[in-house]
Amino acid sequence: MSDARLREEICRYGRSLFERGLTPGSSGNISLRLEDGGWLVTPTNASLGFLDPARISRLDAEGRLLSGDKPTKEIPLHTALYDTRGSARAIVHLHSTHAVALTMLPEIDPRAALPPMTPYYLMRAGETALVPYYRPGDPAVADAIRGLAGKYSSVLLANHGPVVAGDSLEAAVFATEELEETAKLYLLLRNLNPRFLSPAQVADLVNTFGLDLPSHHDHDHGGD
Repeated sequence: MSDARLREEICRYGRSLFERGLTPGSSGNISLRLEDGGWLVTPTNASLGFLDPARISRLDAEGRLLSGDKPTKEIPLHTALYDTRGSARAIVHLHSTHAVALTMLPEIDPRAALPPMTPYYLMRAGETALVPYYRPGDPAVADAIRGLAGKYSSVLLANHGPVVAGDSLEAAVFATEELEETAKLYLLLRNLNPRFLSPAQVADLVNTFGLDLPSHHDHDHGGD
């Protein structure tokens, strides 16, 4: 796909996310990793609903700005996920309401922020890690993500929002949307003793669709 088409794709998906209220104001950012190791990434203080393809930041493989506006200050978290998640070709970071709310609950397990509620949550987002709070743009968030060793494609930043990687921009967007809807389901059903997928049902999904879930690494994949 040409550089122009990739820029248009970022704008199209960004507008869709914005118009459905998944990331308000100038929050959130999107990046795409290019074949030469460089990136296209949304600029700082840019609304995902009103992106200009020509102003999207173009970075080289070392993260230096080649053209476009100044990039988002969240470059460290994108870098960390690309560095540890070799299959990642796109990353979406939002401030979606239900996913942020989930991070504030005391019972959340950092190794599995959501239980296995639906098959499509596991199939698109996998399991989700929760990392502690860091101020936006703090390079320390990169260390926290690197500490996950690439086991998770979806990560929640406490009091901040989701960061989701995919092997394409479409996959990253769909996974982010699935994560938000699953967080909404969790909040709706909290304290109502809902029925989650059983271990056998999860194992069936892993075996049928080849899912790479952290909780199954030791049993099915021999670890990373």
